[in-house]
Amino acid sequence: MSVSRTSKSSYRRFETRIKDPNPEKSVLLVIDMQNYFSSIAGAIIPSITKTIDLCRRASIPVIFTRHSHDPAVQSRNMLAEWWNNDLIIDGTPEAEIMPEVGRRDGDMVVGKDTYSAFRGTRLEERLKEMGVEEVIITGVMTNLCCETTAREAFVRGFRVFFSTDATATSSEELHEATLKNMAYGFAYLVDCQRLCKCLSL
Repeated sequence: MSVSRTSKSSYRRFETRIKDPNPEKSVLLVIDMQNYFSSIAGAIIPSITKTIDLCRRASIPVIFTRHSHDPAVQSRNMLAEWWNNDLIIDGTPEAEIMPEVGRRDGDMVVGKDTYSAFRGTRLEERLKEMGVEEVIITGVMTNLCCETTAREAFVRGFRVFFSTDATATSSEELHEATLKNMAYGFAYLVDCQRLCKCLSL
């Protein structure tokens, strides 16, 4: 896995549409902040923890995803072929959520085994039961699980807000490519500063 490099630029660099999240209808998704991704995720810990804190203070529910694979069925997963069986195995330390992000005992954790947090997880149903209409996307990797989850949220009718400083991937080029795609067709861009201002905190 490459060393993490995250975008230092403001969301305004890529922004095409402007909207603020509604805290009464939003949820924060913290995607795959697990030990396996520590070399990438470590760089955004301050932004992640600040975003989580902002959302908690605004009474926005925080949901974590945890990516892992059952070794008994991993060979049947397309990710096994794509990544040469370099998968996160359930039950290993690598599969655990990084303690630095401050997950609480009552926080919902959604297990998944592919890029999307919506596939086979009942996440959509849970969000609708909660009255959620908007999702704020943070975590890793920007161009894989974060982007795929954001796209799926959009096509399922959720308004999407995508963090520019609380997401990370293996290169600046890939990170910025996703921000451009998100802003063009799927999501409103935000960062910690924007969230702090729009949530009046």
